[in-house]
Amino acid sequence: MPSDMPSDTPGEASHGIFDVVVVGAGPAGASAARAAARAGATVCLLERAELPRYKTCGGGLVGLSVDHAGVDLSGLVRGSIDQLTVSLDGGLARTRRRPGRPMLSMVMRSEFDQALVDSARAAGAGLRTGVHVTGLREQAEQDGCVVVSARGGPDVRARVVVGADGTSGRTGTYVGVRCDQVDVGLEGEFPVSSRVAGRWAGRVLLDWGPVPGSYAWLFPKGDILTVGVIGSRADGGALRGYYADLVRRLGLEGVRPLHDSGHLTRVRAAGSPLCRGRVLVAGDAAGLLDPWTREGISFALRSGRLAGEAAARAAAGELSALADYPRRIEAVLGPEMDAGHEVQAVFVRRPWVLHALLTCVPGTFGLFGRIVEGRSTVARQLRRPGVRRVTAAITR
Repeated sequence: MPSDMPSDTPGEASHGIFDVVVVGAGPAGASAARAAARAGATVCLLERAELPRYKTCGGGLVGLSVDHAGVDLSGLVRGSIDQLTVSLDGGLARTRRRPGRPMLSMVMRSEFDQALVDSARAAGAGLRTGVHVTGLREQAEQDGCVVVSARGGPDVRARVVVGADGTSGRTGTYVGVRCDQVDVGLEGEFPVSSRVAGRWAGRVLLDWGPVPGSYAWLFPKGDILTVGVIGSRADGGALRGYYADLVRRLGLEGVRPLHDSGHLTRVRAAGSPLCRGRVLVAGDAAGLLDPWTREGISFALRSGRLAGEAAARAAAGELSALADYPRRIEAVLGPEMDAGHEVQAVFVRRPWVLHALLTCVPGTFGLFGRIVEGRSTVARQLRRPGVRRVTAAITR
């Protein structure tokens, strides 16, 4: 098994069983590993790829992601966003500005994820890369040991496992995660001239798409523009056409992208399990993300921390932490996901309503900025009686 951590690393118990094994070194996994290690657990973080690695993602950090990252972002941020251009299928574009009050921070996921992993290792977690996990099984006769099987290498044993291996990983299947919204994202990283980069510096584009529930984005990162679309997997053909049209409209059809890829996002169904025995799931592996924006980094960081804390407590003998973890997730992230479902229901039926609110109704853009910054939430706004009546009327 490829590893940068020798077998006699102090982070591993002498009898060969880790307190916590974390599968997947993205934001959820790194956050879980860091939290568990800080709680005093022996931790092994397993990652299939060699690091740093490319990850299909817009790379926009909302305020909650910045707050919960726990790393110095000063050397990672490729751009701070204080301008937003909103359009409706390429038309009715309007740009709003918040000078001196950035809403988003742009990062490259390879750099951001590496910084999170470095933070977990600094806290005491061990790291093994090139590990392709193929299965899990629990051995009650060995005091609740979980055996993690890997292709081409020895099994790894742990008292508790945190699954953070994404939407198609083994841990979500093992736990039995159910999702009721599956979307496909198509994205490219386009190198551009300084003239084009200057035109987009500090400004993002959000385009409400022609496919129900879809939208597109342009995120500037210096001399690289991240361009993508997302929508229901059932509309994959139409989304490919939308993406091609977007690239053409932006004048990028002749630019060879540095990366051009697609990915699936799966949104957790209500009541879906987050734990099975001594295995917890977090982040994308648990289907934890915003159903409307499909923003997942802030959900990954928070759920990963909660999973890591629960895993460390359970490994130390406090087994009630395993049952407490789903309750904490429901309390912290449940209201945000419920609100995202409500907004997505409106967006699927009446995208022009959200466009009109952002571009024409006084105060709405400022509110949007506060939500992105993390100073308010969609859930809080939907509790207002007037807003509740409007959303109910639209989705009726």
